[in-house]
Amino acid sequence: MAMAEYKVLHKTKYFYEDYVAYCHNMAHMYPLTSRHQECFRTHITVLPKPVVSSFRRDYFGNQVFLFSVEDPHKTLEVTVESTIRTHSQEVGYDLSRSRPWNEIKGLIAESFLEQDINAQEYLFPSPFIYIRDGFADFAKIHFTKGKPVFQACLDFIQDMYKTFKYDAKATTINTPIEQVLQERKGVCQDFSHLAIACLRSIGVPARYVSGYLETQPPPGQQKLRGTDASHAWVSVYCPDLGWLDFDPTNGKMITDEYVITAIGRDYSDVSPLKGIIFGGGKHKLIVEVDVFREEINEQ
Repeated sequence: MAMAEYKVLHKTKYFYEDYVAYCHNMAHMYPLTSRHQECFRTHITVLPKPVVSSFRRDYFGNQVFLFSVEDPHKTLEVTVESTIRTHSQEVGYDLSRSRPWNEIKGLIAESFLEQDINAQEYLFPSPFIYIRDGFADFAKIHFTKGKPVFQACLDFIQDMYKTFKYDAKATTINTPIEQVLQERKGVCQDFSHLAIACLRSIGVPARYVSGYLETQPPPGQQKLRGTDASHAWVSVYCPDLGWLDFDPTNGKMITDEYVITAIGRDYSDVSPLKGIIFGGGKHKLIVEVDVFREEINEQ
């Protein structure tokens, strides 16, 4: 089986125009261990050094780092170094053998299995996701009655990849997903939120996944330091088969190029770094991400 081992370096730097008296923060930067990957090591460094720090599991099973800096400061730097081994997403069955999408909501509503019951919460609105007839209509172009859910999902996100434009200047975190659908441009976060809204609007459980994607430089050029980035995609549920991940930004199922850091209802559950600060005034944010690959072959 071919696998890949990654070393991920994620630096987040805040520069404030005035002193921050103290801050309390929560970080989702600790890669998960799952059937897709194993996280062997994660080391987090915070400058200035926190007075208090701790790890805990959140409601969704993500590893969360909590810390408080109580010394006055005009810069805050968080560096996370991780080593992860990933596997290609091996479904183990033909996508066409998954359940018809229009049967899923009824099946999990009548089920007593824990995984089916847990999947039901991903049918409802969340802070960045809402249910609309317009989203359902958009999805049903590919989700025709009786079509296997995973096959329909792949066709759906491949169509998004072909017809939507990646444009980092087109949206912000607060851009409504109706606007993303209308203008057909945005970034991975927008495409993932829109895909999830469409899926939930037709009764298919879908959740938000954050992480990293290995990027390659143009042919003949050397890869620049700090130019990788956080990424987002969607995970879709089918009874008996579980969750399967799809990337609408690139129009494909995830492969060993992907590293998962956190899973939730939408971006609000998995923001890489958020918190409360006292003081500081205006600030500048710089994020640098490097993903380094080492090939592994097991006989």
